[in-house]
Amino acid sequence: MNIRVLIADDHPVVRDGLRFSIERSGAGIEVVAEAATGLEALKHAEHSPADVYILDITMPELNGIETARELLRRQPSAKVIMLSFHSSRGMVEQALAAGARGYLTKETATKNVVEAVHQVRAGFSFLSPDVAHLIVGEYASRDHREVKAGQGNPLTAQERRVLQLIAEGLSNKQIAAKLDRSENTIHAHRNRLMAKLGLRKGADLVRYAIREGIAKL
Repeated sequence: MNIRVLIADDHPVVRDGLRFSIERSGAGIEVVAEAATGLEALKHAEHSPADVYILDITMPELNGIETARELLRRQPSAKVIMLSFHSSRGMVEQALAAGARGYLTKETATKNVVEAVHQVRAGFSFLSPDVAHLIVGEYASRDHREVKAGQGNPLTAQERRVLQLIAEGLSNKQIAAKLDRSENTIHAHRNRLMAKLGLRKGADLVRYAIREGIAKL
């Protein structure tokens, strides 16, 4: 069964490029709707829900961050990929905190959209390689300073606990029950971990946890 995708961006050329990349791939993905604004995307979602929503972060009427929040409130099972010209850490963290599972820069979106759709549909997170590289560079620099200061791991106690449970194989729903948090909160924690550590796949989180002694084999 094809993965149903909605593309929302106020630039037709961007929508056309993404649709072309998806349709050319033959990878079991179907573009079922397009929208030029956040409100239009929500209307499509109400009448014909998609599995994955690709949302431009700076759309008119309702931006991508606000659209993602409202969309996930109405359709908690939806997966969101944020699309932007910007790759700053602050922008990425805002998107992930809103519930997005993926983040693509428009510069590389057509190359990575197919993999991103499959990854987020499967429950993983995905960052454009350029975004991951930027965040890794920022945290590598910060980690170097922290190690020199004797501070060690950059993760908070809560982040370490969530990461430990992820590495132990618990689902987001199970982690939410164990920590008395909502499932969306755990999604946001997982996404922030991916961004903070510059990782692109769930398996990378597990490897990191084992390597850092946060979890054991």
